[in-house]
Amino acid sequence: MLQSFIILFRETLEVALIIGIVLGYLARSGQRDYRWSVYLGLSAGVAASVLGAVVFKILAGGFSGRAEEIFEGITMLAGAILLTTLIIWMIRKSAQTRELERKVENRITGTRRAGLFLLIFFSVLREGIESVIFLSAASFASGENNLLGAAMGLAAAVVLGFLLFRGALRVNLRSFFAVTNILLILFAAGLVAGGVHELQEAGMIPIVVEHIWDINPSVRGDLYPLLHENGLIGSIAKGLFGYNGNPGLIEVLAYLGYLIAVLAVWLLGRSGKSGRRANGRVDRRQAHA
Repeated sequence: MLQSFIILFRETLEVALIIGIVLGYLARSGQRDYRWSVYLGLSAGVAASVLGAVVFKILAGGFSGRAEEIFEGITMLAGAILLTTLIIWMIRKSAQTRELERKVENRITGTRRAGLFLLIFFSVLREGIESVIFLSAASFASGENNLLGAAMGLAAAVVLGFLLFRGALRVNLRSFFAVTNILLILFAAGLVAGGVHELQEAGMIPIVVEHIWDINPSVRGDLYPLLHENGLIGSIAKGLFGYNGNPGLIEVLAYLGYLIAVLAVWLLGRSGKSGRRANGRVDRRQAHA
Protein backbone atom coordinates (compact mmCIF):
# COMPACT_ATOMS: atom_id res chain seq x y z
CA MET A 1 0.00 0.00 0.00
CA LEU A 2 2.84 2.38 0.84
CA GLN A 3 4.36 1.94 -2.62
CA SER A 4 1.12 2.88 -4.39
CA PHE A 5 0.63 5.79 -1.96
CA ILE A 6 4.05 7.28 -2.75
CA ILE A 7 3.73 6.72 -6.50
CA LEU A 8 0.33 8.36 -6.85
CA PHE A 9 1.17 11.05 -4.28
CA ARG A 10 4.16 12.12 -6.32
CA GLU A 11 2.42 11.90 -9.69
CA THR A 12 -0.59 13.87 -8.45
CA LEU A 13 1.58 16.45 -6.72
CA GLU A 14 3.39 17.09 -10.00
CA VAL A 15 0.05 17.72 -11.70
CA ALA A 16 -1.00 20.00 -8.81
CA LEU A 17 2.25 21.97 -9.13
CA ILE A 18 1.79 22.34 -12.89
CA ILE A 19 -1.78 23.59 -12.47
CA GLY A 20 -0.71 25.94 -9.65
CA ILE A 21 2.16 27.40 -11.68
CA VAL A 22 -0.07 27.98 -14.71
CA LEU A 23 -2.88 29.58 -12.68
CA GLY A 24 -0.35 31.69 -10.79
CA TYR A 25 1.15 32.94 -14.04
CA LEU A 26 -2.29 33.78 -15.46
CA ALA A 27 -3.13 35.72 -12.30
CA ARG A 28 0.14 37.67 -12.33
CA SER A 29 -0.16 38.50 -16.01
CA GLY A 30 -3.76 39.65 -15.67
CA GLN A 31 -5.13 36.95 -17.97
CA ARG A 32 -7.56 35.25 -15.64
CA ASP A 33 -10.01 34.69 -18.51
CA TYR A 34 -7.89 31.73 -19.57
CA ARG A 35 -8.47 29.84 -16.32
CA TRP A 36 -11.40 27.95 -17.82
CA SER A 37 -9.08 26.51 -20.45
CA VAL A 38 -6.95 25.17 -17.60
CA TYR A 39 -9.95 23.68 -15.78
CA LEU A 40 -11.30 22.10 -18.98
CA GLY A 41 -7.87 20.67 -19.82
CA LEU A 42 -7.59 19.24 -16.31
CA SER A 43 -11.07 17.68 -16.46
CA ALA A 44 -10.50 16.20 -19.92
CA GLY A 45 -7.09 14.84 -18.88
CA VAL A 46 -8.53 13.15 -15.79
CA ALA A 47 -11.41 11.66 -17.82
CA ALA A 48 -9.01 10.33 -20.48
CA SER A 49 -6.75 8.86 -17.76
CA VAL A 50 -9.71 7.04 -16.17
CA LEU A 51 -10.70 5.69 -19.59
CA GLY A 52 -7.13 4.53 -20.13
CA ALA A 53 -7.18 2.77 -16.74
CA VAL A 54 -10.40 0.94 -17.65
CA VAL A 55 -8.99 -0.18 -21.01
CA PHE A 56 -5.77 -1.32 -19.36
CA LYS A 57 -7.73 -3.28 -16.74
CA ILE A 58 -9.78 -5.00 -19.45
CA LEU A 59 -6.63 -5.95 -21.35
CA ALA A 60 -4.92 -7.20 -18.20
CA GLY A 61 -7.89 -9.41 -17.34
CA GLY A 62 -7.90 -11.00 -20.77
CA PHE A 63 -4.66 -12.97 -20.39
CA SER A 64 -3.96 -16.26 -18.66
CA GLY A 65 -1.09 -18.73 -18.36
CA ARG A 66 2.07 -17.87 -20.26
CA ALA A 67 0.46 -14.83 -21.93
CA GLU A 68 -0.35 -13.42 -18.49
CA GLU A 69 3.26 -13.89 -17.34
CA ILE A 70 4.54 -12.14 -20.46
CA PHE A 71 2.05 -9.28 -20.05
CA GLU A 72 2.95 -8.79 -16.38
CA GLY A 73 6.68 -8.96 -17.12
CA ILE A 74 6.43 -6.39 -19.91
CA THR A 75 4.24 -4.13 -17.74
CA MET A 76 6.79 -4.24 -14.91
CA LEU A 77 9.66 -3.42 -17.26
CA ALA A 78 7.62 -0.63 -18.91
CA GLY A 79 6.86 0.79 -15.45
CA ALA A 80 10.56 0.69 -14.58
CA ILE A 81 11.47 2.48 -17.83
CA LEU A 82 8.89 5.21 -17.24
CA LEU A 83 10.02 5.65 -13.64
CA THR A 84 13.62 5.91 -14.85
CA THR A 85 12.79 8.61 -17.40
CA LEU A 86 10.91 10.50 -14.68
CA ILE A 87 13.87 10.22 -12.27
CA ILE A 88 16.43 11.31 -14.86
CA TRP A 89 14.18 14.20 -15.96
CA MET A 90 13.94 15.41 -12.36
CA ILE A 91 17.72 15.06 -11.89
CA ARG A 92 18.61 17.07 -14.97
CA LYS A 93 15.80 19.59 -14.96
CA SER A 94 16.34 23.13 -13.70
CA ALA A 95 14.27 26.30 -13.86
CA GLN A 96 11.15 24.17 -14.36
CA THR A 97 8.76 26.92 -13.33
CA ARG A 98 10.16 29.43 -15.80
CA GLU A 99 10.12 26.92 -18.64
CA LEU A 100 6.49 26.05 -17.96
CA GLU A 101 5.59 29.73 -17.82
CA ARG A 102 7.26 30.24 -21.21
CA LYS A 103 5.13 27.43 -22.62
CA VAL A 104 2.01 29.05 -21.21
CA GLU A 105 3.02 32.42 -22.64
CA ASN A 106 3.59 30.85 -26.06
CA ARG A 107 0.20 29.15 -25.97
CA ILE A 108 -1.56 32.38 -25.03
CA THR A 109 0.19 34.49 -27.66
CA GLY A 110 -0.16 31.73 -30.25
CA THR A 111 -3.15 29.44 -30.49
CA ARG A 112 -4.78 30.98 -27.42
CA ARG A 113 -7.29 28.90 -25.49
CA ALA A 114 -6.96 25.71 -27.53
CA GLY A 115 -3.19 25.66 -27.06
CA LEU A 116 -3.44 26.18 -23.29
CA PHE A 117 -6.13 23.50 -23.09
CA LEU A 118 -3.92 21.00 -24.92
CA LEU A 119 -0.90 21.84 -22.77
CA ILE A 120 -2.82 21.03 -19.59
CA PHE A 121 -4.66 18.07 -21.13
CA PHE A 122 -1.52 16.28 -22.26
CA SER A 123 0.35 17.10 -19.05
CA VAL A 124 -2.43 15.51 -16.98
CA LEU A 125 -2.92 12.61 -19.41
CA ARG A 126 0.80 11.79 -19.36
CA GLU A 127 0.87 11.66 -15.57
CA GLY A 128 -2.39 9.68 -15.52
CA ILE A 129 -1.24 6.99 -17.95
CA GLU A 130 2.11 6.73 -16.16
CA SER A 131 0.24 6.27 -12.87
CA VAL A 132 -1.89 3.48 -14.38
CA ILE A 133 1.21 1.62 -15.56
CA PHE A 134 3.11 2.24 -12.31
CA LEU A 135 0.24 1.03 -10.12
CA SER A 136 -0.41 -2.02 -12.31
CA ALA A 137 3.26 -2.94 -12.27
CA ALA A 138 3.41 -2.46 -8.49
CA SER A 139 0.31 -4.62 -8.08
CA PHE A 140 1.84 -7.40 -10.19
CA ALA A 141 5.09 -7.20 -8.21
CA SER A 142 3.53 -7.23 -4.74
CA GLY A 143 0.51 -9.40 -5.51
CA GLU A 144 -1.73 -6.93 -3.70
CA ASN A 145 -4.52 -4.57 -4.68
CA ASN A 146 -3.14 -1.07 -4.07
CA LEU A 147 -6.28 1.02 -4.63
CA LEU A 148 -6.51 2.21 -1.02
CA GLY A 149 -2.94 3.44 -0.97
CA ALA A 150 -3.43 5.10 -4.37
CA ALA A 151 -6.59 6.88 -3.20
CA MET A 152 -4.84 8.12 -0.07
CA GLY A 153 -1.86 9.34 -2.12
CA LEU A 154 -4.18 11.16 -4.51
CA ALA A 155 -6.06 12.90 -1.69
CA ALA A 156 -2.88 13.84 0.19
CA ALA A 157 -1.27 15.34 -2.92
CA VAL A 158 -4.34 17.42 -3.76
CA VAL A 159 -4.45 18.83 -0.22
CA LEU A 160 -0.69 19.51 -0.14
CA GLY A 161 -0.76 21.18 -3.57
CA PHE A 162 -3.65 23.41 -2.51
CA LEU A 163 -1.93 24.42 0.74
CA LEU A 164 1.36 25.13 -1.03
CA PHE A 165 -0.23 27.59 -3.43
CA ARG A 166 -2.41 29.14 -0.75
CA GLY A 167 0.77 29.93 1.15
CA ALA A 168 -0.19 27.86 4.19
CA LEU A 169 2.86 25.59 3.87
CA ARG A 170 6.50 26.16 3.11
CA VAL A 171 7.98 22.88 1.86
CA ASN A 172 11.43 22.42 0.37
CA LEU A 173 10.33 20.68 -2.84
CA ARG A 174 13.92 20.05 -3.93
CA SER A 175 14.54 17.95 -0.79
CA PHE A 176 11.15 16.28 -1.17
CA PHE A 177 11.84 15.21 -4.73
CA ALA A 178 15.37 14.09 -3.81
CA VAL A 179 13.97 11.71 -1.17
CA THR A 180 11.22 10.41 -3.45
CA ASN A 181 13.78 9.95 -6.25
CA ILE A 182 15.67 7.50 -4.02
CA LEU A 183 12.47 5.60 -3.24
CA LEU A 184 11.46 5.53 -6.91
CA ILE A 185 14.90 4.19 -7.90
CA LEU A 186 14.41 1.31 -5.45
CA PHE A 187 10.84 0.77 -6.72
CA ALA A 188 12.05 0.68 -10.31
CA ALA A 189 14.88 -1.74 -9.49
CA GLY A 190 12.31 -4.06 -7.93
CA LEU A 191 10.14 -3.78 -11.06
CA VAL A 192 13.11 -4.66 -13.28
CA ALA A 193 13.86 -7.75 -11.19
CA GLY A 194 10.16 -8.68 -11.08
CA GLY A 195 9.79 -8.24 -14.83
CA VAL A 196 12.81 -10.45 -15.46
CA HIS A 197 11.37 -13.08 -13.09
CA GLU A 198 8.02 -13.13 -14.94
CA LEU A 199 9.69 -13.40 -18.33
CA GLN A 200 11.82 -16.24 -16.98
CA GLU A 201 8.64 -17.98 -15.85
CA ALA A 202 7.31 -17.54 -19.39
CA GLY A 203 10.50 -19.03 -20.85
CA MET A 204 11.57 -15.85 -22.63
CA ILE A 205 14.72 -15.29 -20.52
CA PRO A 206 17.05 -18.13 -19.48
CA ILE A 207 17.16 -19.00 -15.79
CA VAL A 208 20.88 -19.99 -15.58
CA VAL A 209 20.83 -20.40 -11.76
CA GLU A 210 17.31 -20.85 -10.40
CA HIS A 211 17.93 -19.77 -6.78
CA ILE A 212 21.19 -18.23 -5.60
CA TRP A 213 19.68 -18.27 -2.11
CA ASP A 214 16.39 -19.47 -0.66
CA ILE A 215 15.10 -18.29 2.71
CA ASN A 216 11.43 -18.98 2.05
CA PRO A 217 9.73 -21.70 4.14
CA SER A 218 10.52 -25.23 2.88
CA VAL A 219 10.49 -28.82 4.04
CA ARG A 220 13.15 -27.86 6.58
CA GLY A 221 10.74 -25.48 8.23
CA ASP A 222 10.65 -21.74 8.59
CA LEU A 223 14.27 -20.82 9.37
CA TYR A 224 13.88 -17.11 8.64
CA PRO A 225 10.46 -16.08 10.01
CA LEU A 226 11.07 -12.35 9.60
CA LEU A 227 12.91 -12.28 6.28
CA HIS A 228 11.04 -14.62 3.96
CA GLU A 229 8.52 -13.13 1.53
CA ASN A 230 5.58 -13.46 3.92
CA GLY A 231 7.53 -12.53 7.05
CA LEU A 232 7.20 -9.19 8.82
CA ILE A 233 10.24 -7.56 7.19
CA GLY A 234 10.18 -9.55 3.97
CA SER A 235 6.54 -8.77 3.17
CA ILE A 236 7.14 -5.03 3.62
CA ALA A 237 10.25 -5.18 1.43
CA LYS A 238 8.36 -7.20 -1.20
CA GLY A 239 5.50 -4.70 -1.32
CA LEU A 240 7.84 -1.72 -1.51
CA PHE A 241 10.89 -2.84 -3.45
CA GLY A 242 10.04 -6.13 -5.17
CA TYR A 243 11.98 -8.24 -2.66
CA ASN A 244 12.26 -11.96 -3.45
CA GLY A 245 13.18 -14.59 -0.87
CA ASN A 246 14.55 -17.00 -3.48
CA PRO A 247 15.77 -14.99 -6.50
CA GLY A 248 17.57 -16.32 -9.56
CA LEU A 249 20.98 -15.17 -10.75
CA ILE A 250 19.73 -13.09 -13.70
CA GLU A 251 17.11 -11.47 -11.46
CA VAL A 252 19.73 -10.32 -8.94
CA LEU A 253 22.11 -9.14 -11.67
CA ALA A 254 19.29 -7.12 -13.27
CA TYR A 255 18.45 -5.51 -9.91
CA LEU A 256 22.05 -4.58 -9.10
CA GLY A 257 22.85 -3.52 -12.67
CA TYR A 258 19.87 -1.16 -12.72
CA LEU A 259 20.76 0.37 -9.34
CA ILE A 260 24.39 0.94 -10.35
CA ALA A 261 23.44 2.49 -13.71
CA VAL A 262 20.79 4.89 -12.37
CA LEU A 263 22.80 5.93 -9.32
CA ALA A 264 25.77 6.65 -11.62
CA VAL A 265 23.55 8.90 -13.79
CA TRP A 266 22.26 10.62 -10.64
CA LEU A 267 25.75 11.26 -9.25
CA LEU A 268 27.00 12.52 -12.61
CA GLY A 269 23.99 14.82 -12.84
CA ARG A 270 24.63 16.23 -9.36
CA SER A 271 28.36 16.71 -10.02
CA GLY A 272 27.55 18.44 -13.32
CA LYS A 273 25.21 20.87 -11.52
CA SER A 274 27.88 21.56 -8.88
CA GLY A 275 30.43 22.26 -11.60
CA ARG A 276 28.10 24.66 -13.40
CA ARG A 277 27.37 26.51 -10.14
CA ALA A 278 31.10 26.77 -9.41
CA ASN A 279 31.84 28.07 -12.91
CA GLY A 280 29.04 30.59 -12.52
CA ARG A 281 30.57 31.90 -9.30
CA VAL A 282 34.01 32.14 -10.95
CA ASP A 283 32.55 34.03 -13.91
CA ARG A 284 30.79 36.47 -11.60
CA ARG A 285 34.00 37.09 -9.63
CA GLN A 286 35.92 37.70 -12.87
CA ALA A 287 33.23 40.09 -14.05
CA HIS A 288 33.48 42.09 -10.81
CA ALA A 289 37.27 42.12 -11.10
